[in-house]
Amino acid sequence: MSFLKTMIERNDTRWGRVFDLFIQATIFITLLLFSIETLPGLSQETIDWLEFFNMVTVAIFTVEYVLRIWVADRPLAYIFSFFGLIDLLAILPFYVAAELDMRGLRAFRFLRLFRAFKLVRYSKAISRFHRAFLIAKEEIVLFLCVALLLLFFSAAGIYYFENEAQPEKFSSVFHSLWWSVETLTTVGYGDIVPITVGGKVFTLFILLIGLGIVSVPAGLVASALSKARSMEE
Repeated sequence: MSFLKTMIERNDTRWGRVFDLFIQATIFITLLLFSIETLPGLSQETIDWLEFFNMVTVAIFTVEYVLRIWVADRPLAYIFSFFGLIDLLAILPFYVAAELDMRGLRAFRFLRLFRAFKLVRYSKAISRFHRAFLIAKEEIVLFLCVALLLLFFSAAGIYYFENEAQPEKFSSVFHSLWWSVETLTTVGYGDIVPITVGGKVFTLFILLIGLGIVSVPAGLVASALSKARSMEE
């Protein structure tokens, strides 16, 4: 029991790191499968294989969910926590055969894996910029990961809003990624635009989020450079 608890809840051990990396790889695979399923013209054989791998990933997440409840000091606290609810929502639709596909929520589980990032001792840098990069390294990594998650969620969201109205432009999550890039970066070429009410409202929120996507990196670097200068002085 103690070994299992240490492996699941602590990532500063060998088996804890292996467990975290395994779950991270499974999350990546299930998101990839989720995106591939939206591609048009898939053969029945391909669909069957995708469904098989989906069942495998659901089984893995189910075992993980049960184990986390079992080793938790306060099981109810974990079940009703943010990550506990996300873990449940990642597997629940499969078992209840819900019409709403919530597998995209598994992407939130990447946030749990930030516990694997340990604070490291940074050595003195020769240049101020290098030192600033080291100071803001964790924040930059976190920002990039969140930005990628937002990119994926915006593509999945606009796909569900616009696929029926514009199947040629939003034929899959992969095809919708270009719209996500130009919308989140506030470029807005206008070559792909939503025409449904839901798609337009969704785009409004994505545009507002995009303003933060553009400004946050500049603020992080500026703050880190200022701190690096203070350290030198």
